[in-house]
Amino acid sequence: MRLSLPAPRLLPLTIVAMAALLVLKSAALVRAAVPAEAAHAATVPPAAAAPRPDPADADPPRPEPVRAEPLPPPGPAAARISDSERALLLDLRSRRAELEAQAAALTTREAALTAAERRLAGRIGELTDLQKRLEVLEADRRAHDEANWHGLVKLYENMKPREAAAIFNDLDLPVLLPVLDRMKENKAATVLAAMQPERARQVTAELAQLRTRAITPARPAPTEEKR
Repeated sequence: MRLSLPAPRLLPLTIVAMAALLVLKSAALVRAAVPAEAAHAATVPPAAAAPRPDPADADPPRPEPVRAEPLPPPGPAAARISDSERALLLDLRSRRAELEAQAAALTTREAALTAAERRLAGRIGELTDLQKRLEVLEADRRAHDEANWHGLVKLYENMKPREAAAIFNDLDLPVLLPVLDRMKENKAATVLAAMQPERARQVTAELAQLRTRAITPARPAPTEEKR
C-alpha cells in the first residue's frame, strides 16, 4: 500500500524567500548609508559660530525699578500708638531745645570767661611791667637820696665839732637823725659831746629808736576784736 504525500505549496515558500531577501537588502543599504553620512559630516566644516558681543561694548543691563507697595492704611491701634509717640517726640524735642539753649549759654559764658582771662592776663602783664619800672625808679631815687645824704654827712664831718654841735642843737630831728646815723662813730661822738646835754640825750634816744626800728621787722596792725 502506497502512502500518498501532499504536494508542497510553492506560494508561501516564495513569499517567505522574498521577505528574507528584502530584509537582507535593507540591512545592506543601511550599512552603506551610515558611513557615507559620517564622511560627509567630517568633510563639511562646521558652521561659523556667531561672534560673541564684547561686554565692554554692550550696554549694562538696567535694573528694573522697584515698585514700592503701598502700605495698608493704619487702623485704630496704629492711630493710638502714633498719638503717644507724637507726644513723646514733642517732649523729647522740647528737652533737646532746652539742652541746646543751655549749651549755647555755657558756650557764651565760656567765651566771656576766656576773654576776661585774656584781659586779666594782659592787665597783670601791664601791672608787672609797671611794678618793675617803679622798682627801678625807687632804686634810682634811693641812690640819689643816699648820694645827697652822703654829701651832707661829709659836709658836717669836715666841720669842727663845736660848729657842727651849734647847728645840731637847733636842727630838726627828721634831718638831724639821718645825718648822725650816717656819720662815722668817732665824728658823731665828738659832735654829741659838744652839743647841749639835754639835746644830746634827746638825739641819742631818738637815734636808738631809729636803729631799733630798722632792724626789727614790722608787725601787722592789730585787728579789732569781734563784738
